[in-house]
Amino acid sequence: MSVETMIPLNSKAAKFVSTPKQLFINGKFVDAVSGKRFETLNPATGEVITTIAEGDKEDIDRAVAAARKAFEEGPWASMKPNERARLLLKFADLVEENIEELAHIDTLEFGQPLATTTAFASSVPELFRYYAGWATKVTGETIPVSTPGTIFNYTRREPLGVCAGISPWNAPVSVAAMKLAAPLSVGNTVVLKPAEQTPLSSLRLAELFVEAGFPDGVVNIVPGFGPTAGAALVNHPDVDKVAFTGSTVVGKEIMRSAAGNLKKVTLELGGKSPHIICADADYEKALANAAFGILFNSGQVCFAGTRLFVEKKIYDNFVSDLINYTKKYKLGSGFDATTTLGPLISEKQKNRVLNYLDIGQQEGAEMLVGGNAVSSDLANGYFVKPTVLANVQNTMTVAQEEIFGPVICAMPFDDLDEVVKTANETYYGLGAGICTTDLRKAHKLAHAIKSGNVWVNTYHLMDPASPMGGYKQSGIGRENGAASVLDTYTQIKSVWVDLD
Repeated sequence: MSVETMIPLNSKAAKFVSTPKQLFINGKFVDAVSGKRFETLNPATGEVITTIAEGDKEDIDRAVAAARKAFEEGPWASMKPNERARLLLKFADLVEENIEELAHIDTLEFGQPLATTTAFASSVPELFRYYAGWATKVTGETIPVSTPGTIFNYTRREPLGVCAGISPWNAPVSVAAMKLAAPLSVGNTVVLKPAEQTPLSSLRLAELFVEAGFPDGVVNIVPGFGPTAGAALVNHPDVDKVAFTGSTVVGKEIMRSAAGNLKKVTLELGGKSPHIICADADYEKALANAAFGILFNSGQVCFAGTRLFVEKKIYDNFVSDLINYTKKYKLGSGFDATTTLGPLISEKQKNRVLNYLDIGQQEGAEMLVGGNAVSSDLANGYFVKPTVLANVQNTMTVAQEEIFGPVICAMPFDDLDEVVKTANETYYGLGAGICTTDLRKAHKLAHAIKSGNVWVNTYHLMDPASPMGGYKQSGIGRENGAASVLDTYTQIKSVWVDLD
């Protein structure tokens, strides 16, 4: 790692992380009732960054009570839609002024290159501006009902109430924003539990909510662990909605818990996405897309194109060239300007990925390149090299289970019907990629693959206006777009009036 290419930590970020952090409840930063704290680590070095107040059931109770009061009483309950929109726009402006700081906080705590975390942070203002527009555009209908007499029937879309957001560690500030922008735009209040590995940028957002002028209790942020703070939030009888991004296993637990008071649930869960490379594809673009589809964010993306299906006539050459392409990715600190691949989030995740590589080889896959990163300058971080597994069968563990690391599972195919059938042989259905210059083939494949998101000749594109979610066991509901407001964070009331 060259000293000359290292980017210094943003001064505001350095100041922010230099002090222990508290919970954000009812407009104030407070300690946990228990007094407990936990450490947050830099995954590139394994060093402690700072300590965080550890939220528990009593803290969740306080946060939910504050959110309920803000929803039922006070300025938020009576605020006009255009006033909510102004607050959201003010917050977006403040985030935009602090993008570099937020990116540096995420790189410090999450490890990914500044180019990646800057892109994540830059998406937040646009997300809030998009939903600020929705604040004044949620309407009901008048319905010509077939009833005797003079009956006037109309509908209203009303907020749900207290919404719980549980965000993951693999895109800290941007996914936290998804759990906040849409529900706030239509008048809900929110209790957010960020991932225990990456709570810092969410707590910085809390300061910006205060600066923007949001009323107390509208936004509450309670870092903590899943079995304690997360479970307390999901099980709380006064929470009306849970939005969760994370593993399918935990998503199922949340669904079971939400049945207690029939909470509404949105789940954005795991994936094992197929990425189909046809022989007629633009070869260089397909190589770049195949690598980016899995190596972006060090493979820690639920959409990652981990199952790489390559048409047999180009398979050998493509895999060989892909190996050389992956060698262009440079592992290192996210603050090194030359780094293109950061560490995994934790030692636990690193060991999990390496264990999958062992399992894959035991089942007959061939590891052509990659594995553990053991050079001296990376020894203290949680690094795994870009890895290509060949001779993979779709029934193998590495082809069916989400690895969440920079691991490509390459498989040849002969015809479109075969690859569609194999691509769909998974209980996931979150993302898919297609590389071809034949537009008819592209549409045929896009329609046939059972996935909530399909990219053609590109990968990982997202926009606040476009819905995101999964088929099958990759989730329930959608985030982003109109669907997030209308279907996820409002409920319909039908009003009947006898005009006689």
